This record gives sequence, structure tokens and C-alpha cells, in this order.
Amino acid sequence: MNLQQTIERLYGVPVDSLDRDDALHAIDELKKLLNDGKVRAADCFAGTWRVNPWVKKGILLGFRIGSLMEIARVNGFQYFDKDTMTLKKFTEKDGVRIVPGGSAIRDGVHVAHGVVMMPPSYVNIGAFVDEQTMIDSHALIGSCAQIGKRVHVSAAAQIGGVLEPIGSLPVIIEDDVFIGGNCGIYEGTIVKRRAVIAAGVILTSSTPVYDIVHQNIYTKSPPDPLIIPEGAVVIAGNRHIHQPFAKEHHLSIYAPIIVKYRDEKTDAATVLEETLR
Repeated sequence: MNLQQTIERLYGVPVDSLDRDDALHAIDELKKLLNDGKVRAADCFAGTWRVNPWVKKGILLGFRIGSLMEIARVNGFQYFDKDTMTLKKFTEKDGVRIVPGGSAIRDGVHVAHGVVMMPPSYVNIGAFVDEQTMIDSHALIGSCAQIGKRVHVSAAAQIGGVLEPIGSLPVIIEDDVFIGGNCGIYEGTIVKRRAVIAAGVILTSSTPVYDIVHQNIYTKSPPDPLIIPEGAVVIAGNRHIHQPFAKEHHLSIYAPIIVKYRDEKTDAATVLEETLR
């Protein structure tokens, strides 16, 4: 029986009937594969992203059977978490720069060579962070989120986690995307390569995005998630509400707007400073 079959079997067993040693072995094997990037919570096939539900089941199984324990005591601070959810260990050979000051990465995360984490920031289990990506201060990479190469996740940006429902796609950020400060990207949104998400933009599955360049509206269309097109430059805007009461009081509603598509001027404004690395 392979690991996927083992996790599928264990996931269907009530906690009080589980063989804990068997389950711990499966979870440890899954976390090792996640760490190495050999399995992922979602994969891209021929340009289309698909979720791997069995990976999510394995992560949830880890939460289900975990027992609360003291993880570490540093400078008088105590930390408690499930004993199945320890922190990831690094060596210098990993080539990952984690600047001191309160950042943490859970075990079961792939963090590729050249990634930089500024303090404090956090990456949750099941996430995948590819080469040369910058995770800035106060940024969150949620559980199972998939982050591409050379992505810049600016300060206080939130990349939401999607563990449940099991069949739901996590947030996907493709290569060379720039995410501005205080952005929030949630609920399985896909941001295609080279897009620029300006400061303060919020993207969710229920948020229509207005493309004034192509005169189009992008929305979630089940089973497909909200997809931000390649190279789109998205800013925070608003649109008027035409309901009589709203018109009387001059009310409007938040609306992300694609104002242009990436060009040389945009590239110059979003380039990562190599001196910071």
C-alpha cells in the first residue's frame, strides 16, 4: 500500500480506533515529502491547477491525532502546539535566509533555495515556496498555499490557507508575481505569472475584478476559482451602487480593478533589490 492509500485509509478511521504509531509514521513520511517538494497540496498540469485531496487529508490527520506539548522555551517565552506540528529545521546548505526576529515555518513546508524571510513572518504546513521568493515582514503564507519563483510578498500581505473543504484549491501565486503591502488573497484565488497586485487589494472568491483594459469582469465560476490574468496590474478601486438608497447617500462598494498589463515601466517599479539578499 502506497502513502496515498495509507492516508486515505487512516483518514476514514475514528480517532479513538486509530493505530497512533501507524498514523504518526504516515504523517512523518508525508511531511518529509512536502519538505522536499516531492508531493504538493496542488499541482499544475498543462496550465491547469488541480488539488491533491489526499495531501490535505494527511495534514488534517496530523492535527486530529496531535497532542498539545511545549515546543520550545526561548528567552522566557513558552510555545505550545500539537506534537505533530513541529517547526521545520534548516541548515546552511538549504540556502534559505531567515532573518532573526520572530519568523517561523512549520515542518511540512517546501522552502526552496534563495528564499528570504524578513521578521516576523510565518509559513504554515503544506505550503510550497519556490526559489528566490521574498516574504516580507508581517506576511503570512497560509496552509497549502503555492508560491512560485521570484515572487515578492510585501509587508503585511496575507496569503490565505485552504485546508478545508478538502477538495478546494488552495491559493496559487505563480512565478514573478508582485504582491503589494497589506494585500489579502484568499479562498483559492489563482494569480497568474507576472501579475502585480497593488497595495491594499483584497481578492476573494466572491470578489468580481473589473478589467478596464479588455472590458471584462473576472469572477469565480464553479468549479473554477477566481483567476487573475497573466501580467495584470490590479489596484484597489470602488464602484457606485445604483440602488435608490445607495444613490441618495452616494455609497459605493470596494472593487479591484485591472488598470493595465505589465510593461517595462512596471517591471522597473517592482524589481527586487538584489542588495537586500
